[in-house]
Amino acid sequence: MEGWITIIVLVLIGLILMYLELIFVPGTTILGLLGLVLSGIGIYVAYVRHGSAVGTLVLGSSLLVTIVGLVYSFRAGTWRKLSLKQKNEFRVNEDYTKGLHIGMSGVAISDLKPIGKVEFSDINYEVATQGHLIDSGTAVKIIKISGNKIIVTSIK
Repeated sequence: MEGWITIIVLVLIGLILMYLELIFVPGTTILGLLGLVLSGIGIYVAYVRHGSAVGTLVLGSSLLVTIVGLVYSFRAGTWRKLSLKQKNEFRVNEDYTKGLHIGMSGVAISDLKPIGKVEFSDINYEVATQGHLIDSGTAVKIIKISGNKIIVTSIK
């Protein structure tokens, strides 16, 4: 009986860990791999201690429990309860540099090391330098705008 308890515990804990992986931690993580390893060890122990007939029975029953659990979870709508139902309709700074132009001057409101904040026309922007440091309060001008990236240099 002791051999059966070990086999049953290993396989059940392995299956539980794999279900937890599917439901709570999607992706291939340590939880699912650990569950797979524990189930595999349980099936291996069944083959070694009780022969191929019992090992195949344990393998088949663990596969059957896994398939039944997955089918039930799909039919019961478990995945619909966990899925996102809202649609993301927000935009990401598509017009971030609107109103800015090359040569425009502003004041650094934080140290630019080489990235920081600069105020242009009472609006704060995140900018970058060409690698040099600029202290807070220094006057700067735009030398390049590439997409949403603003490159500045200090005005001497």
